Order: sequence, then structure tokens, then C-alpha cells
Amino acid sequence: MTAKIYTIAQQKGGAGKSTLAAHLALAWSLKRKSVALVDIDPQQSLAAWYEAREKHFGEDRTGLTFEAVTGWRAARVVEKLAENHDFVLIDSPPHADTDARVAVRAADIVIVPAQPSPLDVWATVPTLELAAKEKSTALMVLNRVPPRANLTAQMITKLGDYPVRVAKSTIGNRVVFAEAMVSGRTALETKGSSVAAKEIRALANELAKSV
Repeated sequence: MTAKIYTIAQQKGGAGKSTLAAHLALAWSLKRKSVALVDIDPQQSLAAWYEAREKHFGEDRTGLTFEAVTGWRAARVVEKLAENHDFVLIDSPPHADTDARVAVRAADIVIVPAQPSPLDVWATVPTLELAAKEKSTALMVLNRVPPRANLTAQMITKLGDYPVRVAKSTIGNRVVFAEAMVSGRTALETKGSSVAAKEIRALANELAKSV
């Protein structure tokens, strides 16, 4: 078994990296896929969520493999996890340091979440440049999209000279995501028929078909 490896990378803060990582991982896990989450972000937000998940479900019933690792060990950990999982999902640091480069280099696809505003999209350029330098495919995902967002995928491709691929699926700015994360769960588990859950499933399906 060789996993599909996804790295969620964004140098601008507040893009919702960890929330997106947890929800995508659960979407694949609930489809009976073996999924490993790797947190190499020093903020350890994903690690805190996973700890809450262990408390809620029990250590052996989380449905996921989880590793928190930084430094030179990160590449080897990802490589080992890829040998016996269907998906490996990496939450990377917000800055272009060594760990971020390792995570981007390992990825089949670099997922770049961005809120739908010109400033947020322009702020993704360093991440896109890092992906290009490491010869990894980058895909921007519009995240925390408000109900009346005017910035579309077609408009984003015209913002500057840097080529941008944008996912068809978008994720709304919904309270249910944060509410579920507090207890170590996801919207897929707390409100499985909600619009939020449907958006996550659609994005997970699109990403799985992109590799």
C-alpha cells in the first residue's frame, strides 16, 4: 500500500488549516480508508484536537493514526506512514522553514486554504512559490467562505501572474466546525446531514480523485 499524501500549507494565519485537516481525515476514514494525520506545526492545534478526541472516544477508537513530529524525523515518519495507509494528511507550519519544505516536498498535492478576498489570495503566493520550488502540485481551497462572497475561482486565476489551480468545492464559514472541534470531533460526526458536512465530503471526494 502506498498512500496519497496531502500537505495543508498556508503561511498566512487564520486560514483554518487544522480544522480542514481534521475534517478531511474523518471524511476519508468514514469511507473505510486508513488515514494518518501528521502535525508538524509548532502550534500543535491538531494535536490538541486529537487529544480531545482520544478523551471522547478512547485511545483505540479514534479511527485515525496520529503523529506529532518536528525536525529531521518528519520526512521519515511520513514515509513510514505512507507504507500502510491509504491517506496521509500533514498539517504544516505557517512559515517556510525546514519542516514546511519537508512537508511540501512529500506531498502529492499541497492544499492551500484561503479566504475569498484579494488580500488573502495574494498572501498565498509564498506558499504557491514554495510548492513550485519543491515540484509539488498546489491546489487552492476557498475556506471560511461567507454567504455573499463575490470572489470566484475564475476571478482568482486573474489575480496576479502566478498560476493558481482552485478546487471546485468550497467550505463555508460555519459555526458547526468549531463546535465539533472542541470535543475532538468533526461536523461529519456531530451534524452529518448539515451543509457543512456535505461540503467537506465534496472536497474530500474531489481531492481523492485529484491524485
